[in-house]
Amino acid sequence: MQKEASVSATIPNWTREVPQRFWDAGPKLLRALRRYQAAQAKGGLWGTLASKYWVLVHRFWSLITQSELHLNMEIAGGLRLPHPTGIIVHPAARIGVNCQLMHQVTLAGAVVLEGHVDIGAGAKLIGPLIVGQDAEIGANAVVTADVPAGAVMGGVPARILKMKPGYPTL
Repeated sequence: MQKEASVSATIPNWTREVPQRFWDAGPKLLRALRRYQAAQAKGGLWGTLASKYWVLVHRFWSLITQSELHLNMEIAGGLRLPHPTGIIVHPAARIGVNCQLMHQVTLAGAVVLEGHVDIGAGAKLIGPLIVGQDAEIGANAVVTADVPAGAVMGGVPARILKMKPGYPTL
């Protein structure tokens, strides 16, 4: 996974969600979700009409990407979906600040991703569990237990491969 320089685990970087091209499916799927939530919060006639429009836009991008991000789920700012194909996220899951999900990722159940968690292609996280900030989950890993902050996980079942500098070794 390509790392960005100095990505915060607490301060959202909203530029990560801005569409760069006309056909930028990940950011457009997120934009539909965020605008739906804003319209719902606004309420009234215009909020209701706008939310119905954003439901249609969300369904379009969900169909294009074959992904399931539920309209009422909790997603903090700065989520990156570089290849948003086949991502499945349970409605009870919570995604923290500046996380990244690659293609074919599944968050099953009450999975909580804290800030700046990167999840590799095809990884499966089966909750309930909490993934600590600055953790990395390798491609095709199957995670069934809590992940400490700063851990690099991989394998089936996933195990700690190493700890990032600045985090205590276990």
